Amino acid sequence: MSLIDNPDQARRLARAIISDIAIYNREKVERGIREDNIFELLAEDIEEGRQHFLSRVTPELASATIYDLALVDVLIKRAGKIESTIW
Repeated sequence: MSLIDNPDQARRLARAIISDIAIYNREKVERGIREDNIFELLAEDIEEGRQHFLSRVTPELASATIYDLALVDVLIKRAGKIESTIW
């Protein structure tokens, strides 16, 4: 399998990985937003997803902030309806 070298494809991959994390850890996401510790609660899953992302993209894209931006877009922005003191 060849590495992804297209930034748009890399963004889609990152969002898909993080969407899976959010779907399979729905309760942790909700609790993490409410308690303002989402990154600690999901640290293992986030790192596993990051390693998968890095294994699929070229080094140039791996060094970009694509995965981190997708984390914010998918985990944080989508959780904006959850009651929390952080909003």
